[in-house]
Amino acid sequence: MVRVQHVLDSWRGVREDTAAAVESFPAGEFDFRPAPEVQTFGEAARHILQAGHGMTGLMLAGEVNFATPDFRDRLSRQAFPLAPDAGAAELAAALRDSIAGRTQALAGMPEEFFAQTMTRMDGQQVTRLEMLQMLKEHELTHRAQLFLYLRMKGIVPPTTRRRMAKGAAK
Repeated sequence: MVRVQHVLDSWRGVREDTAAAVESFPAGEFDFRPAPEVQTFGEAARHILQAGHGMTGLMLAGEVNFATPDFRDRLSRQAFPLAPDAGAAELAAALRDSIAGRTQALAGMPEEFFAQTMTRMDGQQVTRLEMLQMLKEHELTHRAQLFLYLRMKGIVPPTTRRRMAKGAAK
């Protein structure tokens, strides 16, 4: 059985590493993209923020159908308030603020909330807890993208730095 609190705690850890990646990347190079058809580092980081914040906002508002023609419009109304020209520090703070607020709000919801069935963007029926797990997995995918961009710049990602520090402490 997957417990709600475990998913929320795990997502907070993932988000902390996402914010640390944003802080680690050269601030003046957020427009870096390894190929023309992929997101820039900054676009990927903002996408993580807005997708997680927006979808949890819709869930908390009681939305149960994400497979509607107006989904993107409804999602945009849930956007985290962040200036278009926000720098690395502001983006990292927004990532942390968003996850703190959303996980606190979600932790206060009754078990029945997470058991309710909803429709994902692709039409698949899932429980709200399964949707929450999918959002965390979505972030992990894009966090890996950020980590790859860090590596391409010769920067060691935060998770690897932590593991290396543990090894050095032994």
